[in-house]
Amino acid sequence: MEKPAKPGQQVLVALRRMIADGTIKPGDRIAEIPTAEALGVSRMPVRTALRALEHEGLVEKLGARGYTPRAVDAAAITGAIEVRGVLEGLAARRVTERGLTAGEQAQIEAILDDGDALFAKGHLADGDLDGFYRYNLAFHDKLITASGNPSIALALGRNNHLPFASAAALALDWNDLDGEYHHLLRAHREHRAVFDAIRAGDAGKAEQLMRGHAAVAVADRRAFRMLPD
Repeated sequence: MEKPAKPGQQVLVALRRMIADGTIKPGDRIAEIPTAEALGVSRMPVRTALRALEHEGLVEKLGARGYTPRAVDAAAITGAIEVRGVLEGLAARRVTERGLTAGEQAQIEAILDDGDALFAKGHLADGDLDGFYRYNLAFHDKLITASGNPSIALALGRNNHLPFASAAALALDWNDLDGEYHHLLRAHREHRAVFDAIRAGDAGKAEQLMRGHAAVAVADRRAFRMLPD
């Protein structure tokens, strides 16, 4: 069966995954044309993905010769994800303590409804990765905005420059769609649980759940060969 095309986020995720699992190692050259041919796409999504990975600190440019993965400090990445959990947990606590406006609650409910629709068919299809990326970022961004504390967003922005630290840094295995469906569904259910705690006014639980949501990412990163314990 022919694999789905990998435009946009799928190219970015595919490259991130290949770096994470050691398929592409520090010192290996990542050039646009052979990479595009290997992934069955044009050069443009590859170029865009490489620039995004450079911004994340996951690759560095080799002049006109392309890019290569940076050597990754596993402890630094684990620490950065833990910091994200603390910051996002603080955001969830602040949202709960200040209370959601009717408009904010409606916006978050609409975002979560998008997540429900994404998983309703019971499997992932071509294009769902882009959909999850948008939905996931929308939930995290809205939580930060609704906290009323702009310093949280500033601190997260700095922290997200470490590889794999951002909530947007998906590194999924597109050859295991069933496994990734359940992986992403778990994240969606955790979003729902955080929102339920916020609506119930339980600030401590909302913070704990959001920190736990990031802790799962730490465990996921340790599954990569490039990030040994």
